[in-house]
Amino acid sequence: MHPMMKPALRRAWRGRNTVQFGVTPAHAVKVGPMDIATGSFLELLDGTRGLPLLREEARALDLSGHQVDMLVARLVEAGLVDDVRAGGPEADALRNRADVLERQRPDLASLSIVHPEPGGGLRRLAARRAMRVQVRGSGRVGAAIAAVLSGSGVGLVEVLDGGVTEPSDVAPGGLPATAVGERRDTAARQLVRRSAVGPAPRTTGTDGSPSRGGPGLSLVVVAPRDGLAVYAPDPRAAEPWIASGTPHLYAGVIEATGVVGPLVLPGGTACAGCLDLHRTDRDPQWPRMLAQWRSGRRGAAQACDLGLATAVAGLAAAQALAFLDGELPVGTGARCEAALPLLDWRSERIGPHLDCSCGAGGHTGRERTSGLGATQDTMAG
Repeated sequence: MHPMMKPALRRAWRGRNTVQFGVTPAHAVKVGPMDIATGSFLELLDGTRGLPLLREEARALDLSGHQVDMLVARLVEAGLVDDVRAGGPEADALRNRADVLERQRPDLASLSIVHPEPGGGLRRLAARRAMRVQVRGSGRVGAAIAAVLSGSGVGLVEVLDGGVTEPSDVAPGGLPATAVGERRDTAARQLVRRSAVGPAPRTTGTDGSPSRGGPGLSLVVVAPRDGLAVYAPDPRAAEPWIASGTPHLYAGVIEATGVVGPLVLPGGTACAGCLDLHRTDRDPQWPRMLAQWRSGRRGAAQACDLGLATAVAGLAAAQALAFLDGELPVGTGARCEAALPLLDWRSERIGPHLDCSCGAGGHTGRERTSGLGATQDTMAG
């Protein structure tokens, strides 16, 4: 082990014998009692020394080898220490890509805080490169999500959409003005390539599309330009994902209201069909109105301003990355909504419906096959 104090956490003495690592309550840790010698020893934890050398140099601070081992173990347990050589072969390969790693240092710093075990951040950053995500939609929300996922190190990001790019699709961080008139799928692929960290994995073809034998889908993000397809998603469109067990996340904007979720884990959490059945239970007229909205004219511009679209894309991309990294974000079996002008994000849990054919009604809706954490019920504004 080559221990290194996590550089992302700022350090401050709270008093004569207590040190706080981190500023914000979500991740701050207080360590004590700590004397001056022990505090000086922390400066040696920079990743350049293994434990034998640390024990040797600690003698000048009147610290025994046992004290060094106990202190390092204590710091590891508190999630304050990283190991610059941990993470496995994939992490080693990423370390050898200095250009890629330098660009992703902010991502790595964040992951090192969220995943406290030594090497946990780099291990997850390296794992992203083997993942495949499909984004359905390349409007103001979908294109930005695809760009963020690609720039965050996801190895293969596909974007599916039809038609040609219109001026209303253009957005900072999304499709550029030069793409107007081009096929949306072509423009989106170019955006993904420009945003990517390093070259695409070898499982892609020359045009950026997946080659035969490539990785299976890790996640589908449904972000159509028509926000009604997110607010009231068609259960039939999700049937292939339910049948194949493919996780999928909805995100979009409708009538100046941003929507992120639910993240559907087939067979475990509520799906689009569950959402539709719950709404019909609450309002028997819902199917009648929905049929009219879906069949009505769509010539009017979508009420999807840039600020809200960017906020929705950011939240959706963050939830997608959390899921890919092995967590259950707030949108798992729930929906986050915020309407202009206040943007007060609220989370509403969506339980599996007993009459839905997805089969989630026999589960708690709070489990994932890997056994990782539980979802949350609220989201701060």
